[in-house]
Amino acid sequence: MSVVILIPARYASTRYPGKPLAILKGADGEKTLIRRTWETGMSVSGVDRVLVATDDDRIADHVRDFGGEVVMTSETCRNGTERCADAMARLDLRPDIVVNLQGDAPLTPHWFMEDLIAALADRRDVGVATPVLKTDAEAYGRFREDRRNGRVGATTAVCRHDGTALYFSKELLPFLPDPEMSEPPVLHHVGVYAYRPDALDRYMGWDQGPLETLEGLEQLRFLENGEDILCVEVDARGRAFWELNNPVDIERIESVL
Repeated sequence: MSVVILIPARYASTRYPGKPLAILKGADGEKTLIRRTWETGMSVSGVDRVLVATDDDRIADHVRDFGGEVVMTSETCRNGTERCADAMARLDLRPDIVVNLQGDAPLTPHWFMEDLIAALADRRDVGVATPVLKTDAEAYGRFREDRRNGRVGATTAVCRHDGTALYFSKELLPFLPDPEMSEPPVLHHVGVYAYRPDALDRYMGWDQGPLETLEGLEQLRFLENGEDILCVEVDARGRAFWELNNPVDIERIESVL
């Protein structure tokens, strides 16, 4: 089974322009966000290639400088899934599984992606899979803090009994009558995806729907068109997970690094 990791990265982010080149300090010194995310991809076992998919020469030049592989994509890509589909069309390969490791998630443990790949390989009835984490009280408190301060932070997921997704939202779902409960039944969606190539082909044949447009969540295009997404529950093993969505997240991520 052939597996390729694609890391979509764009410079012109609305909320955080130039985010891929933001510097993050850690125990191993200062490195850019995109380099740390690339190193995360390189740590995943059973992967044939790891490439950064971008339309920006500044990002591409930086990735090549530290030894990474780049595939240039169209400027018209509206989200990471479209960029992965565009990149795959430009590469001289068609892997069995394409992993979309979003460029703002350097804390993603390698086993999240390994579990995702294994789950998609096992479930031949689905073409897309994504990881979810059970939320503890501390993480849920951070989600609520972001909402109170008007920041768009983590995404939550609600699922069927068979593990396929019912919905994803930037709101905190489901509603909790007691938000102070010690074990909130909330699933934190981790922004990583694994696709079969034909699922990416179908995605590019659909227009953006109203839910994807309102929420700004690319995966909702699959759900709006009747495509199942398998939610794979992963174990953080005590490791903190946080994405870089806003400048305030740099301090959170650096504390872990």
